[in-house]
Amino acid sequence: MQAKACHNIIPPKLLPPTKLPSTASQIKLPSHVSRAITITTSPTHEVYTPEIDDTITAFWDYQFLFVSQRSETTEPINLRVVEGSIPSDFPSGTYYLTGPGLFADDHGSTVHPLDGHGYLRTFEIDGGTGQVKFMARYIETEAQAEERDPVTGKWRFTHRGPFSVLKGGKMVGNTKVMKNVANTSVLQWGGRLFCLWEGGDPYEIDSKTLNTVGKFELIKNNSESLPEERKFNGDFLDVAAQILKPILYEFDSNFQLLQSQEFEIPDHLMIHDWAFTDTHYILFGNRIKLDIPGSMTAVCGLSPMISALSVNPSKQTSPIYLLPRFPNKQTNVERDWRKPIDAPSQMWVLHVGNAFEEIDVNGNVNIEIQASGCSYQWFNFQKMFGYDWQSGKLDPAMMNVQEGEEKLLPHLVQVSINLDTNENCTNCSVNDLNPQWNKAADFPAMNPEFSGRKNEYVYAATSSGSRQALPHFPFDTVVKLNTADKSVQKWSAGRRRFIGEPVFIPRGTKEDDGYLLVVEYAVSTQRCYLVILDAQRIGEKNEVVARLEVPRHLNFPLGFHGFWAPNNSAQENLPNFESKCKDSWSMMENNMVNIGN
Repeated sequence: MQAKACHNIIPPKLLPPTKLPSTASQIKLPSHVSRAITITTSPTHEVYTPEIDDTITAFWDYQFLFVSQRSETTEPINLRVVEGSIPSDFPSGTYYLTGPGLFADDHGSTVHPLDGHGYLRTFEIDGGTGQVKFMARYIETEAQAEERDPVTGKWRFTHRGPFSVLKGGKMVGNTKVMKNVANTSVLQWGGRLFCLWEGGDPYEIDSKTLNTVGKFELIKNNSESLPEERKFNGDFLDVAAQILKPILYEFDSNFQLLQSQEFEIPDHLMIHDWAFTDTHYILFGNRIKLDIPGSMTAVCGLSPMISALSVNPSKQTSPIYLLPRFPNKQTNVERDWRKPIDAPSQMWVLHVGNAFEEIDVNGNVNIEIQASGCSYQWFNFQKMFGYDWQSGKLDPAMMNVQEGEEKLLPHLVQVSINLDTNENCTNCSVNDLNPQWNKAADFPAMNPEFSGRKNEYVYAATSSGSRQALPHFPFDTVVKLNTADKSVQKWSAGRRRFIGEPVFIPRGTKEDDGYLLVVEYAVSTQRCYLVILDAQRIGEKNEVVARLEVPRHLNFPLGFHGFWAPNNSAQENLPNFESKCKDSWSMMENNMVNIGN
């Protein structure tokens, strides 16, 4: 079993920050993209102004979402409010957002975003003063220390990275592949802040200064070498599975080990996201297989290492593993957890929003999971997010599909599993989370107070479909889905403005009583904004509570994942917030996940 990063992010780096070619002849577009463009300059900034051809606009918008940002701000900067105001009842706290910040070095090499060095951004919001302070720093991982000159600030990539090939560096014989860039996710546990990467230990960060404290090893003896009899006794996938041990660790808020369990799953899977209920860990297995030609070119340095793997659509079902959290207490369980429950739909699961279970009067268990998934036909390791590793450029068309193929794209689903009193599966179904909304969507979010129990509302990033050339991606809309009455409300950022993952901040006791935070990327003016939405007013004219502007010189590329950390005072106003939503921390295969959130 493997765990790899597979986030919905697209690589950039065609142009340096805020600079454009002086003439159209300097712009290199794919052959199918017209060159009918114009460039205008104003006294304050440069703006790319396309002519009527929507294909050009779509192409360049895609590039500007992923431009490297080398600047950092170690001192908090007050953001300017350009619309609305911070309400006085806003629960003070900090929004943490991480993702890659660098895509090109100073020696001609470019990397896939999943190989880009982690760049942590924070928005500290004070409801009392109505101020928002912004900071941004690179995470000082071992790879970052090697690839960045601390004196000159110059970068030179030395690691290939799983998804990249170094055009300006050593290819054949370069065994530096797996670099922990700590760019995937960020969370707080027990008063400590961590930046995570799938495949290595987390890095602890000082939450006040954003200084990197260092690598944090929860399990000191987890890096033991494999016994000789277990080394290289199988194919590429078997070796990887042996190195990435399928062990689950669960900790309390003081980092005391509650339990550890080892699960040997007899299949080649990629586990990107997972969930838990009161009694089960829930793993969605995305089937993969060894790509022999790809593995040969990867070993020779002629293609990314990830090209050694490919999706495996050998079955029309999707395996779901229900692993017992407390096997000693579940004495009546007869089901063999090694045998997955086959969901009657072939889907590649991307992200899980929530999971909960309900027990009826007869002791039967109903498990509900809300998630985003896509088709195996759409998901492709070597063409992930339109990235062409041979040219280092992007083809935004790869993230979209032809009319009538919309179901191939990421969309929101509800998985229902019924178990009898012996935990044998009596039924498993997969349906659209809300049949009234069939557009591509991802990054499902909800009120964390309802994590692990039945919820009514799900929020997600989606597309308005208003763009002719790229109707499905990048996302430009937040959608609010009611799972009870199937109603739909949405807020769109506007033309040539795109968004990342929405995050919910509770305000009161009702499930939708709170705010949504989302970062808006206005590529037409090359600006980034923090937008605060009233979750109860999504779909109304006054849903935008406030919009705050990030200084131009600190514009940053599209982020991956983030979370909201309330201040102590705010946490006191939300009784049992940590005990309800963050009751334990789990680490699987060297990856840590806050399974209560």
